[in-house]
Amino acid sequence: MSRLGPRARLAVLTVVLLTTVAGASGYVWRSRTHQPRTKVAGGAPPRADLATVRAVPHVVFRNTEVSADYGRVALVPLAEPAAPRAITAESCDRVYATRDVGICVAADRGLSTTSRVRLLGPDWTPRRDLPVVGLPSRARLSRDGSLVATTTFVHGDSYASPGQFSTRTVVARVDGDVIGDIERFDLVVGGTVVTAVDKNLWGVTFADADRFFATAAAGAKTWLVEGSLTARRVTALRQDAECPSLSPDGTRLAFKRRGDLPPGRWRLAVYELASGTETLLAETRSVDDQVEWLDDTTIIYGLPRGRPGTATSDIWLVPADGRGSPALLIPDAWSPAVVR
Repeated sequence: MSRLGPRARLAVLTVVLLTTVAGASGYVWRSRTHQPRTKVAGGAPPRADLATVRAVPHVVFRNTEVSADYGRVALVPLAEPAAPRAITAESCDRVYATRDVGICVAADRGLSTTSRVRLLGPDWTPRRDLPVVGLPSRARLSRDGSLVATTTFVHGDSYASPGQFSTRTVVARVDGDVIGDIERFDLVVGGTVVTAVDKNLWGVTFADADRFFATAAAGAKTWLVEGSLTARRVTALRQDAECPSLSPDGTRLAFKRRGDLPPGRWRLAVYELASGTETLLAETRSVDDQVEWLDDTTIIYGLPRGRPGTATSDIWLVPADGRGSPALLIPDAWSPAVVR
C-alpha cells in the first residue's frame, strides 16, 4: 500500500476533526434538549420574600417549574402550599433542610459529570462543601441539624435492578468531620455478618445522634437495617424495604417496597417498629423517592409528571394509615423537606 501524500493526510485530518466536533456538538444538543425550556409568554411567576417564608413553618423543595428558576431551592408556607414560592440562589438535584441548616446535592453536568454537596445556613447562604463522588441520589439531616448523610451512585444511576449499581453513603457532622462510609460498617443479617462484595447501603434516616435506619442490599435482596454510628454496625430488621423515613414521633418508618412488582417499580408502606406490622398505603403508583412525613399522619413524596425521568414533577401526599387517597400538595416540585 502506498503512503498518503500531504494533501491526502490533510484531508483525513480534517474529516477526523469535523467528526469530533460533530460528536461533541451532538452531546451538547442532546443535553440541552433534555432540559426544560424557559417560559417566555406570560412573564415570570410571582415570588414571595424568602425571609418572610423562612419565619414560619414551611416546606423546602426543588423547584421544577418550567421557568428561569428551574432546579433552584424553593420554599412555601406549610399552611399555604399553593402560595407564591420563595426562591433561593441554590440549584440542587436533591435538597433537605432543618431550621438551622440545609443541604444541597447537585450534579455539575458537562463533558465530565461531577457532583457537589453544599451545606447552607438558615438564610440559604453557603457554609461549606463536603467531598463527594458519583451521581446524587439521597440526602438527609438529623433533626437537630448536627449530622448529614448523602448517598451517591458510583456505578449505575438507579435502584431499578438490584446488583446492577454501587452506592456510597457517607455520614458526616455539619462542621465537616466525616464519620464514615456506612458501607464499611458490619452488616448483620440473622446473626451473621454479611461479607458479600456487592453489599450496598443507602437512604439514611436519623433517630438521634447515634442511631439511624437505612437500606442494605446484597445480591437481589434488600433489608431495612438499624444502625449505630459508634458501634459501626447495622442490623437487619426485615427484608424488602428501601429508603426509610422515620416518623416525627419515632414509632414508624415509611419506605418503598418491591413485593412481587417488576424491577423499577415500588409500593409505599409504613412499618410499626414496636409490633412489626406493615401497612400498604393508598398510593398505587410507583414511587422512587425517600418520602418525608408532613406530620405523624401524612406522607409526602415526589412523583415525575409522566414517565420516570421527565423534567417536571409534583409533590403528593397520602395518609399514613393506608386509608384515603393521594392528593396533590405542591405542583412543579421535588425532594420535599418539612421545616417547623
